[in-house]
Amino acid sequence: MIRQNKPVDVVLVGLGWTSSIMGMEMTEAGLEVLALERGKDQNTVPDFAYPQMADELTYGVRYKLMSAPADSTVTVRHSSQDVAVPYRQLGSFLPGNGVGGAGTHWNGHTWRPMPEELRLRSYVEEKFGADIIPEDMTIQDFGVSYEELEPHFDFFEKILGVSGTAGNIKGEIQPGGNIFEGPRQAPFPLPPLQRTLNDTVFENAAKIKGFHPFPLPAANASEAYKNPYGMQLGPCNYCGFCERYGCINNSKASPQTCVLGALKQRKNFSYRTGCEVIKINKDSSGKKATGVTYIDPNGDEVFQPANLVIIGSYAYHNVRLLLLSEIGKPYDPVSNTGVVGRNYAYQMVGGATLFFKDKNFNPFIGAGGNATVIDDFGTNQIDFKKEGFIGGSYIFAAMTNGQPIRNMPLPSGTPSWGAEWKKAVKANYGHTMTIGTHGSNMSYRDCYLSLDPTYKDKHGLPMLSMTFNWKENDIRMTQFMKKQIEGIVEVMKPDHVDYSFKDFGSEYDVRPYQTTHNVGGAVMGTDPATSVLNRYLQSWDVHNVFVMGSSAFPQNIQYNPTGLVGALTYWSAKAIREKYLPNPGPLVQV
Repeated sequence: MIRQNKPVDVVLVGLGWTSSIMGMEMTEAGLEVLALERGKDQNTVPDFAYPQMADELTYGVRYKLMSAPADSTVTVRHSSQDVAVPYRQLGSFLPGNGVGGAGTHWNGHTWRPMPEELRLRSYVEEKFGADIIPEDMTIQDFGVSYEELEPHFDFFEKILGVSGTAGNIKGEIQPGGNIFEGPRQAPFPLPPLQRTLNDTVFENAAKIKGFHPFPLPAANASEAYKNPYGMQLGPCNYCGFCERYGCINNSKASPQTCVLGALKQRKNFSYRTGCEVIKINKDSSGKKATGVTYIDPNGDEVFQPANLVIIGSYAYHNVRLLLLSEIGKPYDPVSNTGVVGRNYAYQMVGGATLFFKDKNFNPFIGAGGNATVIDDFGTNQIDFKKEGFIGGSYIFAAMTNGQPIRNMPLPSGTPSWGAEWKKAVKANYGHTMTIGTHGSNMSYRDCYLSLDPTYKDKHGLPMLSMTFNWKENDIRMTQFMKKQIEGIVEVMKPDHVDYSFKDFGSEYDVRPYQTTHNVGGAVMGTDPATSVLNRYLQSWDVHNVFVMGSSAFPQNIQYNPTGLVGALTYWSAKAIREKYLPNPGPLVQV
């Protein structure tokens, strides 16, 4: 028999960035809030303490902070004509596991999208004409503007303690910042991180080419900082253990360092770990959620009644839960109808590794957001009609770590073991730097998420299936970016350079790591025929279900998604508090 718990006002599914924020907002509104996290509990102390966290083999290679495929995975295929098979070994993307989610092991890159990216389809049609949009491309506007989100970007950056240099304050261009960004109301909370040699080399070359370099906005505290929740961050010590690790120095923003310490003190908040939500329950009308069903640590099914269900798990887990709960019509790529699973997208990246005999970069001095960037080829700077693609990318030189297992770049053709490998390591360690591109990825009719008809999880429920492959538009974009990097490299004059860019004919490969920036599948918008959520991230079909996270993106922006995810969460929370709670029901009428 299913056990039933005492009702709560709000149940949060997952306890990462979005649910932590929603926990603060909903408890502040006076509601009783319960978060259900399927992973383990983890705190800055003792879980991220030195020296155990600075263990490259355990965390950087064996992914101890990640969601193990044996516990939760997806099946993957290139097209609907292929047979999907399970993602059995982590590679391409690394979902987090436990309290804090992927917010514990990220690098800290914290971007705002360009205003044009939030209204991409309208921007393309108005500036270049609808005829340049490929027939199978399903890009959409988000349904919310940059101007509406700006106060929430500002507050989220203050919560994280972002280090950076503003480029546009209230419409006035600021020297040394990103002159192509949308206007912001205030500078970043903290000055940029200290520069390292790779920054100087890249910045000088970029300026010679006529570009506009600036420090990457980083959620790595450059100075001691106290955020609006009263959480204290210490200055980064450039240890190089950011991505794939919890911060040992209380310097990198995470739900633990920035939100949870304050949230846990509130008497109307509680959380349970080891609890995997498998269904959102609905009443007889099917239009209202009554709570959620979860599997507890003992393997028992439990019903948790709640007046409001807010989903804040990893992007594709959000989609799977909606599909399992039969909230929203599943997407059908053949008829191009339905919405849940539609517009899945990823990220298009590439890079160059440069080798210099006469430079010592000291790679062990690094931080997750330690990079210099140019945005001269961002979405609002490219003539899509002339270049033959839609999208954009930032180009950056980063020095994030010098870990001896994961960061040992060697020139192409070097043996992978033996005496010659050792000789090459000795000759090249500390003498290399990278230049990367981090680009957008458009959405397409045949790239989507669905329930797998064959494979099931340990509870006997269908796994999620990911149908995805690279498209010509995005390959054109990344090849364009390669040409820009080649021009910069020519100025820098390295002794050797290796390029890694996807070329025409490349197919998506789950084996090498790329980014943990899976987006779409439960997209927001203004039309229920093409979106799962309205502009406030509220389900069109079940009014007391809200869905947070990058699953709401109709296509992927050129930047890392966390900044937009945070702003959208605060935007949705404001609508819930000011509009929904006084008068529960659909916030947008159709």
